[in-house]
Amino acid sequence: MTTSRTQRVSRASGACALALILVTSGCSSDEPSVESRSDSQSAAFGASLDADYGEGGPGSLESAQQLLTIDRRVSGVSSVAARVVYSSTSGVDGSPQRVSGTIFAPEGTPPEGGWPIIAYGHGTTGVLEDCAPSTDPELLGSSQIVAALVRSGHVVTVSDYQGLGLEGTYHPYLDSRTVGNNLIDSVRAARKLIPEASTKWAAFGGSQGGQAAWAANELAGTYGAGLEMVGSVSLVPAADITGLAAAAASGTLTDDQKPLLQWVLVGLAKSHPELNLDDYRRGIVADKWDELSACGGVLAADRTSLAAQISDDDLRPATPEATAKLAGYLQEMSLPKSAAAAPMLVVYGGKDTLISQPWTDAAIAAGCANGDTIQSVLQPNSGHADIDGAAAFGWLTDRFAGTEAISFCPILVP
Repeated sequence: MTTSRTQRVSRASGACALALILVTSGCSSDEPSVESRSDSQSAAFGASLDADYGEGGPGSLESAQQLLTIDRRVSGVSSVAARVVYSSTSGVDGSPQRVSGTIFAPEGTPPEGGWPIIAYGHGTTGVLEDCAPSTDPELLGSSQIVAALVRSGHVVTVSDYQGLGLEGTYHPYLDSRTVGNNLIDSVRAARKLIPEASTKWAAFGGSQGGQAAWAANELAGTYGAGLEMVGSVSLVPAADITGLAAAAASGTLTDDQKPLLQWVLVGLAKSHPELNLDDYRRGIVADKWDELSACGGVLAADRTSLAAQISDDDLRPATPEATAKLAGYLQEMSLPKSAAAAPMLVVYGGKDTLISQPWTDAAIAAGCANGDTIQSVLQPNSGHADIDGAAAFGWLTDRFAGTEAISFCPILVP
C-alpha cells in the first residue's frame, strides 16, 4: 500500500510535539544538560558512501560514512543515515572550517522536485570537541525529532556546529553567524550526498538551534545563495543574549543563566584571545573552570552540583569597562543582524529563566522593524523546556507547499 505525504505528516506530528520537549530541554533547568557516555555508547561509523566529493568551497563533502549504531527509530525510517564532514565558514573571522554532522534521507520515491530538506539545529550539547551529536547513537537527545522529520518525507541534516566533533578548531558558543553558516552548508552537503534532494529547504531548531535557524534565515539570501529557503522555525531561541552582561554585573543572573554564561565565556576566550577571563571569573567558577566546561567523561560528573554553587559574584565583571566589553561581544553574537530571507515562526515562553522573555521580545521587534515576516507565539505559562512546539510541523508543511505565511508584525508605514 502506498502511504501519502499527508498521512506521513499526520502520523509524525504527534511524535514531533513530544520530541520538541526533549530537544528544548537541552539547556533548560540548572544548566545545559548533557549526559556523559562511555565508549561503548558512542556511535560507530562504517563504510564510506558514494557522494560528490569533487567540488571545494562551503558545503563541499570531505567524507560520508554509514552510521552503524544510530537509534533504530531513525534507521528504521531512513534510506541513508550518514556521519559527514563538510566545509563551512567561521562567523567570527570568515576562515574556512571543517564541520561534522549527520544526514538522513527518507525511504521511498521522492516527490517531484526532490526531497525537501530540513536543517535541524540541535539545542546546547556542550562547548568542547566531545560534545557532538554525531558521536552518540541518540544524537544527544535529537534522534526522536529527526525520526519524525524523516518519516514525514524530508532529508534531515543535523550539524554538530563548528568545534563539536572534530579536532583543530573550537566551538564559538552562541555565535549566531557561525551556526547559521553551519546549517546552510549542511544543506549543501546533503545535496552532494543525496542526489534526489531538492534545493528547497527550511531551518528548524530549539534554544541554541533556534538561534541557528534564525541566523540561517538571515544569511540565506547572501551566504546561502543558490538554495531556496522557504522558512525557519525557532523555538525558545537564544536570539538576543546581550542582557547577560548587565545581569552579570547587577548580580541578577538566574540559576540557569550562570552556567550558560560560563560556557559563553569558554567560546569568547577562543574567539577573542585579548579577553582577560579573570575579569569575569572568580570563586568556584575560576577554581572549577575545567569541570564546568566539560560535557562528558569524569570531569563532567560533578558539573550539575558545581553549577548550583555559582554565586552572583563568581561571574560578576570586575569593572564597568569589563561589563561594556562583554556586552559588545554578546551584541556581535546576537540577532537580528539583517532582514530575514524567508518567513519565520518564533515560539517562546513567558516563564523562561534561561532566555528571558524581554530579550526575545526585543529580538522579534527588531526583526519586524527590518521588515521580516514573523509569526511569533508567546506561551505565557511556559518556560524553556516545556514549550509546546506542535504548531511547527504544520507551519513547515505550509511553507514547503508555497502557502503564504501570516505575519504578526505591525504594518510598517513608509
